Order: sequence, then structure tokens, then C-alpha cells
Amino acid sequence: EVQMVESGGGLVQPGGSLRLSCVASGFIFSNYGMKWVRQAPGKGFEWVSLINTAGDITDYSDYVKGRFTISRDNAKNTLYLQMNSLKPEGTALYYCTTEGAWGRGTQVTVSA
Repeated sequence: EVQMVESGGGLVQPGGSLRLSCVASGFIFSNYGMKWVRQAPGKGFEWVSLINTAGDITDYSDYVKGRFTISRDNAKNTLYLQMNSLKPEGTALYYCTTEGAWGRGTQVTVSA
């Protein structure tokens, strides 16, 4: 069974940092590119970042470029998202996803 479990979300003040993790199981993690996607309250899904299988090619949405860093540890079947300089508009449920499989998400709330 394919599973992806996100963690690391929480409440943070504007300008703060969080590191999200996504532990994958049930498939060969190193064979799949991975993405982070978020959904803000009352809004649609928004792509945040992607990373290739080896972890040496990444891309970011314009909203997070320069502030977020995606990475992966294939030995640990884990995807990461380092989020710095967080803004209130970053409040959302953050999901890791690949090939149609999704985790349940981890909530990030950016508020003073």
C-alpha cells in the first residue's frame, strides 16, 4: 500500500521557519520525482515545488522561490521542504505527492 505521511507543520510567526517532512512507503521512492502542493483555506491546490529522482533538479513556484528549499533522502524514503521567511499567505495544508498518490497533509499556519 502506497503511503506518504507528512509532518513538521505548526504555528509560526511571519518571518519564521519550518521544515516539513514526508515519509513514503509502499513504493520505490527513489524511482519517483516528488512534489509539494498546498491548499490555502477556501482556495484551490497550488503547486509549490518539485524534485527529480536523484535530487539534483528542483523547481519552485514564484511565490516561494528563494525562501523554500526542497530536498530528499532516498535512503530514508523521505522528502523535505525547508521553509524560511514564511508569510501569512503561506498558511495552508501542505501535501507531498507523486503520480497521483497523496499524503494527508500537514497544516502550516503563519500568524502573529
